[in-house]
Amino acid sequence: MASSSAAAAPYRFLSPLATTSRTLLSSILPTPATTRRRLLLSSTPAICAAAMAASGKAGSAPCKVVDSHLHVWASPLQAAENYPFFPGQEPTLRGDVDFLLECMDEARVDGALIVQPINHMFDHSLVTSVLKKYPSKFIGCCLANPADDGSGIKQLEHLIVQEKYRAVRFNPNLWPSGQKMTNEVGRSLFAKAGELGAPVGIMVMKGISSYIQEIEELCTDYPATTVIFDHMAFCKPPTNDDEEKAFSSFLNLSRFPQVYVKYSALFRITREAYPYEDTSQLLSRVISSYGANRIMWGSDFPYVVPECGYKGAKEAISHVAGKAALSSSDLEWILGKTVSQLFQGAWVTP
Repeated sequence: MASSSAAAAPYRFLSPLATTSRTLLSSILPTPATTRRRLLLSSTPAICAAAMAASGKAGSAPCKVVDSHLHVWASPLQAAENYPFFPGQEPTLRGDVDFLLECMDEARVDGALIVQPINHMFDHSLVTSVLKKYPSKFIGCCLANPADDGSGIKQLEHLIVQEKYRAVRFNPNLWPSGQKMTNEVGRSLFAKAGELGAPVGIMVMKGISSYIQEIEELCTDYPATTVIFDHMAFCKPPTNDDEEKAFSSFLNLSRFPQVYVKYSALFRITREAYPYEDTSQLLSRVISSYGANRIMWGSDFPYVVPECGYKGAKEAISHVAGKAALSSSDLEWILGKTVSQLFQGAWVTP
């Protein structure tokens, strides 16, 4: 998901907001508990040690923390020289790869799946350049082009086969007006992704209810195509019967073994302030339906930076995991094991 507002201040956030996230956290949680949680769970070694101890794997190689959902786009200089933004989609936040690497280093995140941002629309050249520069750090998710002429099918094949993208995003808002993801082009794109072994990430920004029939149809007709729901299918903790029905329909999709879930962009699926404790009820129910080995954490960088900071986004996972009484094994799956197994061979140092 990306901003559609004009670039008024592209570098408004020039560094990770670690101080801000700590202030927010300390204002919400009791200080002693917060301190203990940070000491024990905010670092990658602590998380992995706890998980390995519980599973009897002490002494194994440290597990990797992988961010399954973030974006990068050009700096103002890069945009001016080589990688222009799509008209009307100029970002207002800093989202260049140098900033991302700073944030990941501070938060001790080892790798990430970069989702092509709408700021560059179907021009993948900026993200491609990042993937080539950091092949052991990042893999890419391209953006499906559902143009009526079918040109997006060849583009998808080129990006996956030639440029080594590992997944593709379906944004139903980009389909021609009045058309569904199950139209001829959509079916061809979905089938091609499965043929090439590329999971389809689906962004149902208008809510799962608007697309449930299309998704069920695609999953039924093309079981070889893996599906990943971005941002918990935009389900917030239900507060009425309609919301409960929508969330239940999302949970029911777990009957398709090829469906996975991103527990990502918590600030988009919460009704509360940081550290988004109410999402624990969502997480518990999703684990009950899908299993932790089909769930993966994602930050939604750089949008998360002004919300709680990148490091704060990672720390929130440990806090919510405690609230939901997750096992250390479940936490290990969510923080990196699921996405690493889904995209085998990624995030391996040469």
